[in-house]
Amino acid sequence: MLGLNVRNREKLPVTGPVVLVANHNSHLDAVTLMSLFPLRMLSKLRPVAAQDYFFRNPLLRWFALHVIGILPIDRYMKSKHIHPLASVNDALKRGEIVIIFPEGTRGNPEQLGNFKAGIAHIAKKNPEVPVIPIFMHGLGKALPKGEGLLVPFFLDIFIGEVIPWIGEKKHFMKELSTRMTKLASEGEFPPWD
Repeated sequence: MLGLNVRNREKLPVTGPVVLVANHNSHLDAVTLMSLFPLRMLSKLRPVAAQDYFFRNPLLRWFALHVIGILPIDRYMKSKHIHPLASVNDALKRGEIVIIFPEGTRGNPEQLGNFKAGIAHIAKKNPEVPVIPIFMHGLGKALPKGEGLLVPFFLDIFIGEVIPWIGEKKHFMKELSTRMTKLASEGEFPPWD
């Protein structure tokens, strides 16, 4: 069992389109974020996930698409005819809530990694869509990368203010990094050993 402490829960959206941007330390990240919403909203929650990882076998592919509802992203852009973020933009047009982890892969437990610019491209293409930063703490220890055994742990989630698109990728990425770092510091957690 995992304990969950959500700070600023009232900042979660009640409808889409919205982009939730979170740090990524565990395979539990997406389902933990999805658990913050009422069951009636689950069909509108769409985590972005790496196609090469989740499509590596038929059972995992089926589970990712039909149970979790991922938006698969081709990280290696094999096809030049399809934009890698087309499915994300389409989901936002349908009014869905997209969950994205701009670090691109699970990082070291409870450490923020560098953010990839895909989130800025999404914000630029959808400037009217709110982007909400979320920092999660504890999931990297509850189910760290490379582990298959869940360890009971208390989790903290910090929900931030909307980051508006202001017309420039570099500034947007800097603002995202600043906001995520600030959210991470709100817990005043000691470093992991």
